[in-house]
Amino acid sequence: MREVDCREITNAVRDLFIDANCNLGEDVMAALHKALEVEESAIGKEVIKQLLENARIAKEEGVPICQDTGFAVVFIELGQDVHLKGGDLIEAINEGVRHGCHDGYLRPSICHCITRQNTGANTPAVTHLEIVPGDQVRVIVFPKGGGSENMSRVTMLTPAAGLKGVKEYAVQRVKDSGANPCPPIIVGVGIGGTFDQAALIAKKALLRPVGSKNPDPEIAAIEDSLLDSINDLGIGPQGYGGRVTALAVHVQMIPCHIASLPVAVNIQCHAHRHKERVI
Repeated sequence: MREVDCREITNAVRDLFIDANCNLGEDVMAALHKALEVEESAIGKEVIKQLLENARIAKEEGVPICQDTGFAVVFIELGQDVHLKGGDLIEAINEGVRHGCHDGYLRPSICHCITRQNTGANTPAVTHLEIVPGDQVRVIVFPKGGGSENMSRVTMLTPAAGLKGVKEYAVQRVKDSGANPCPPIIVGVGIGGTFDQAALIAKKALLRPVGSKNPDPEIAAIEDSLLDSINDLGIGPQGYGGRVTALAVHVQMIPCHIASLPVAVNIQCHAHRHKERVI
């Protein structure tokens, strides 16, 4: 049994949220450079150049990539041979978010649903906990912007809808979203499970390196098909029209009930921010 002090988790969450908000991942940067090569629209190319310049400035000056520094989403993979000491896990995560918000000058965006009273520190975080083998703790932070999250949906299709229905729903969701989620986007699609599982796996699919393929060839083919269909919509960078509406489509699929076909589409903006650390 290995002991891990909760203060280590607090420090990791703090550092990772600041890092994620200021430093766009190399996978996203590479995808944007590739998009610049294939984009056919002059204004679309200019938009992508500005996004790359924005990312450069954010990294060099240590400032957030976007004014929306996101809902604090945290994935914890907790080794079953780890004993946490020195505090409460959820409170340790929230404390890290509070420090990250204050120390990194991150905009507090979380508020009461009805009164809209701001909590003042981007808390509480949304924490997804998974028990895994081993004696380590993997901390993944995922600042999720409101614009892209607002365009995300879950639906319960009938089994008769089949793969054709799944594809049509995902493409229509992007079409209806238009410029709202700040394209070029990354699209996470969760198929199967229950209502809540579909949404979760759609979000987790976004954590894969941008443009990586699902190891299942059949699912990878669905990803390619969806990416082509979405880019054929012509929405383009920031909605100005063009070839590149999405940088990637990531699909995750799990078994579902014989009476249902859950589908979730979780859209992510071009500021695709996530970082991780193993403790």
